[in-house]
Amino acid sequence: MKYAIVESGGKQYRAVEGEAIEVDRLPIPAGEEVKLDKVLLLVDGENITVGLPTVKDMNVFARVAEHFKGPKVVIFKYSPKKRIRVKTGHRQNYTRLEVEQIGSVKVTKVEKPAEVEQPKLVEAPAEPVKAPAKEKVAKAPKAAKTEKAPAETKAAKTVKTSKAPKKATKAAKTPKASAAKKPTKPVATPKSPAAKKPTKPAATSKVSAAKKLAKTTKTTTASKTKKPKK
Repeated sequence: MKYAIVESGGKQYRAVEGEAIEVDRLPIPAGEEVKLDKVLLLVDGENITVGLPTVKDMNVFARVAEHFKGPKVVIFKYSPKKRIRVKTGHRQNYTRLEVEQIGSVKVTKVEKPAEVEQPKLVEAPAEPVKAPAKEKVAKAPKAAKTEKAPAETKAAKTVKTSKAPKKATKAAKTPKASAAKKPTKPVATPKSPAAKKPTKPAATSKVSAAKKLAKTTKTTTASKTKKPKK
């Protein structure tokens, strides 16, 4: 494992290739490269080199990722007898650096060009050859059947017209039945009101006779009860 101890802004940081470190804010815009030349210690596997005070011809190459603020710190001054109470806050500005390489000179990696695949030729399948369509033989028109059709229709019409006089015989039979049924209905209807009418006045006459008897009995009882005048 290869790493180095770097100084930035009076503080020391452990820089590892491929990792990021958070340093006090640097006046460099995001996305640009930074070279840290104050390397105090270099470790490359079992080889350890200590600087006096720094390692000669050794640098740390990094790239600025972003600028951000740290957590808020509250500062409160308090003196009970003098009645002094002061509260303030602070947020430190930081810069995040991504360590790319540790060495004396930055080695640029040459990337191999991507291999371009050549298009493969695809043979189109041969189209099947279709056999020529068979010619249809035109049929001769049937003239014999068309001539017989009108003769048959005329014979059918003559048969239907001959059946018409039979319907007139059925219509002649119907008036006889209606003439026999009509006189029977009015004979039955006048008998019913003649039988019912004399029953009603007989009942009323009995009631009126009973009322008259009741009145006569009341008058006789009233005349008997009257006292003679003195």
